[in-house]
Amino acid sequence: MNKLTRFFSIAFFSATFIYTGPLWSETMYIDDNLWVPLRSGAGTSYRIIHKGIKSGTELEILETSKDTGYSQVQTPDGMTGYLPTRYLTAQPIARTRLIKANQRTATLEKENTTLNSRLAKLLKEHNTLSEKHGQTAEQLDKNNQELANIKSISADALNLDRRNRELRENNEQLRNEMELLQTENRRLKEKTDSNMMLIGGGLVTLGVIITLLVPMLKPSKKGDSWA
Repeated sequence: MNKLTRFFSIAFFSATFIYTGPLWSETMYIDDNLWVPLRSGAGTSYRIIHKGIKSGTELEILETSKDTGYSQVQTPDGMTGYLPTRYLTAQPIARTRLIKANQRTATLEKENTTLNSRLAKLLKEHNTLSEKHGQTAEQLDKNNQELANIKSISADALNLDRRNRELRENNEQLRNEMELLQTENRRLKEKTDSNMMLIGGGLVTLGVIITLLVPMLKPSKKGDSWA
């Protein structure tokens, strides 16, 4: 009843309003809030078991009667009752769709911000790579010029390089031979030292033997007197 009174009041003032110019205006929208009572049976004579189900509530349809124009429904909290079928719609109300659309828009805007950030990052990387590519191309040109200069004197360079390799190989061979000679020299020196030690030992032994034998070889004085 309050809603009907408000509706007719707005319609009355709208009909009697005389436009005098754009001094002041406000945009208004009709509210789609609706509260449907849930009854114990299919008709207005049955008692109300729920004072009003808010529009946009998702209901499970248990039974629909074309004769009475009522449907038996079950609320999300498990309450079962009847309400006019004309208040039921197969799709969510505009407000619910608008909320979902706004949520989807917010998600898309967030994704768009993320994509823009990635795009900016990719553009920055692309610019960096382009700069490096330019530097690489410049260095490649310099290398090509240097290669051309080297090719112009390649004959002499190759001959010198071949001669250098030969000399390095000869030097390496001589170095190996020198190392072998040094090794042989050390071995001979060690052998000589060992022989000298043996000879020295032999001489010492011979001296000891001679020292022991000389007294034995001298004639005794008693023997001389016998003679």
